[in-house]
Amino acid sequence: MTSNSLIEEAFIEHEIVPDAISKPPREILNIVYDGGHRVGLGATLTPRQVKDQPVVSWNAENGALYTLAMIDPDAPSRKDLERKEIEHWLIINIPGKEIEKGETLSSYFGAGPSPNTGLHRYIFLIFKQPTRLSDSSRGGTTYEEMSKNRRRYIKEFIEKHRLGAPVAGNFFQAEYDDYVGEMYRKMGRG
Repeated sequence: MTSNSLIEEAFIEHEIVPDAISKPPREILNIVYDGGHRVGLGATLTPRQVKDQPVVSWNAENGALYTLAMIDPDAPSRKDLERKEIEHWLIINIPGKEIEKGETLSSYFGAGPSPNTGLHRYIFLIFKQPTRLSDSSRGGTTYEEMSKNRRRYIKEFIEKHRLGAPVAGNFFQAEYDDYVGEMYRKMGRG
């Protein structure tokens, strides 16, 4: 088990606090991808390793509702001062840790950093909700709508829904590889 201080140190060292959130999570979020690839507080994974939705678990309270968010705050690159956050996954109203019973506002979208943009941080956060949430400003049916709507800021979402600090979190880093081009071609974007 990872101690709270190690989680806090990792989130501060990788500048997730303050780039994406104001306070680090208290607990580790366990994330495992196909092939046994585990997310580990900044470990580097490849876009191919994280292409499919992972299994996510945390210490959830019975009867509580949670929000799961995955973001990349480094688009188009971490060195770009005008960078924009990309929402890669957003599920609200998760009863306990039953993610499949939550309301998906943005379906899972794996790492897809552009060429020559270096490492991107992919951050997973779990928030305990104060009440049931509703947010019609998310989602879409076409790729263009989904892409436009995925450019969000988690800090605004946290504030809007009074979520406070995340109760659990984790993150990995990834950079462009040949799979990213393949992924975008399949989506009709490349």
